[in-house]
Amino acid sequence: MNEDKPNILLIMVDDLGIGDLGCYGNDTIRTPNIDRLAKEGVQLTQHISAASLCTPSRSAFLTGRYPIRSGMVSNTNHRVIRTLGVPAGLPLNETTFVALLKEQGYSTGLIGKWHQGLNCQTRNDHCHHPYNYGFDFFYGMPFTLFHPCWPDPSRDTELAIESRLWLCVQLVAIAVVTLTVGKLRGWISIPWPLILSMVLFVLLLAYFWYSSYTSSLYWDCLLMRGQEITEQPMKAERAGTIMVKEAISFLERHNGGPFLLFFSFLHVHSPLPTTDDFIGTSKHGLYGDNVQEMDYMVGKLLDAVNDFGLRNNTLVYFTSDHGGHLEARIGHAQLGGWNGIFKGGKGMGGWEGGIRVPGIVRWPAKLPGGQFIGEPTSLMDVFPTLAAVSGARLPQDRVIDGRNLMPLLQGEIQHSEHEFLFHYCGSFLHAVRWHPPNNVWKAHYVTPVFQPPGAGACYVTEYCECSGENVTYHDPPLLFDLSRDPSESTPLTRDTEPLYDLVIKTVASALKEHRETIVPVRQQLSELNQDRVWLRPCCGVFPFCLCDKPGNLSTLGS
Repeated sequence: MNEDKPNILLIMVDDLGIGDLGCYGNDTIRTPNIDRLAKEGVQLTQHISAASLCTPSRSAFLTGRYPIRSGMVSNTNHRVIRTLGVPAGLPLNETTFVALLKEQGYSTGLIGKWHQGLNCQTRNDHCHHPYNYGFDFFYGMPFTLFHPCWPDPSRDTELAIESRLWLCVQLVAIAVVTLTVGKLRGWISIPWPLILSMVLFVLLLAYFWYSSYTSSLYWDCLLMRGQEITEQPMKAERAGTIMVKEAISFLERHNGGPFLLFFSFLHVHSPLPTTDDFIGTSKHGLYGDNVQEMDYMVGKLLDAVNDFGLRNNTLVYFTSDHGGHLEARIGHAQLGGWNGIFKGGKGMGGWEGGIRVPGIVRWPAKLPGGQFIGEPTSLMDVFPTLAAVSGARLPQDRVIDGRNLMPLLQGEIQHSEHEFLFHYCGSFLHAVRWHPPNNVWKAHYVTPVFQPPGAGACYVTEYCECSGENVTYHDPPLLFDLSRDPSESTPLTRDTEPLYDLVIKTVASALKEHRETIVPVRQQLSELNQDRVWLRPCCGVFPFCLCDKPGNLSTLGS
């Protein structure tokens, strides 16, 4: 093992609220493995996502850059990649930390959720596949969980019919070709209407089969190993267990290091597919059950690191892509997370509940455990941090918004290198955070209108919007001091804050300078975010796209 280059295990949970973990104050959901990780490592208490929705947040995480720079934003209400049938995706000219570490000799793997696109022009070109961004190995879901994915219907009959139906289509097609050739050569005498009726039969069969599977369950809820579809549609309940086994297999294959494994959970995104062993184990219904199952799986990953003798020189990082989804519920049953004392949640560009996330870093060889750091840090910081610990050189041809965390984690500096952080909702800037000594100011230029009136989220629209009639524009901006009012409950005024005018002016100046660094690029999540039938992945011959072949653990990437 190369002692100068640590192994890297990155763990990202989907939609986890910061208030759902014991180490962040929850005493009603059991998360012993994550709590143990926090005690053994450094806990970041002001860790911020660059976006409050999956696709842009993850692109910023991978590239160390605000999503507005890569075009992973939208000026519409569709702010994530909508289906696997769209050509949108992380531009190939973006550099990920995965590609940097691969150049440094790291074996790289992604297990779990991707949600950064898949195809561009055909259903098999895989232009946005993880392999094109530095990953050697991939097993997981190229899209994201959503309600059609679980509970999944029994597909045994469908799979049996599909194989026989495709055989029937092939036989009829062969018969059509044979009869047509025979008719043209004069070998047989058969009326053209009969041949045309057979062609029509095949076309109608394909059409009705396709029409019967217009649910996105069949086109988006799927799993891939490498570039092969293994389950279409997937069995979501067993997916997490398989992914953990794949991760342990990856660790075993690469325990000589150095390796980078990004374990990207499908948990705890609705519809919360949970195994029977965890159903009913929490005090918070299905959501709490799913969180506790996720924690159990984190424990399995950490145990594997220990069992392979990798603990001391493995940097483990744990986070969520953004805050919990307050509006996720069925009736009165809550299916989304809790964001603690912080206002708002998933989909809200500025309010703290949508962007304040857990952040835990453990590296026994370099970092003493049991520390708490309350300085502003960002998911974008992972990019330059991994570059620093691996010996990679940061790209010089673009703006990198993240900062190397190691000096802060090791106590070499006491103050965050982020003087300002900018909080976007899609392509619209909503808030700015300024961090002088002893204060954390946040100015909101735009805030969502909660509905119904008096609510704490956007229950009518399910997600808060970024612009238009469902937001409020503030001039001057709403101002809060997060060091005194972390829940953003009482806006400051000239009468209540002597520094009000100075803060407003300073933030405005910083925003002006920031905007001058933004180079306009094509917005991937706007005009490119439209479904194209011909881009939908298919494990067979379109439209007969059903398969279930999880098989044995792959040796890809070994």
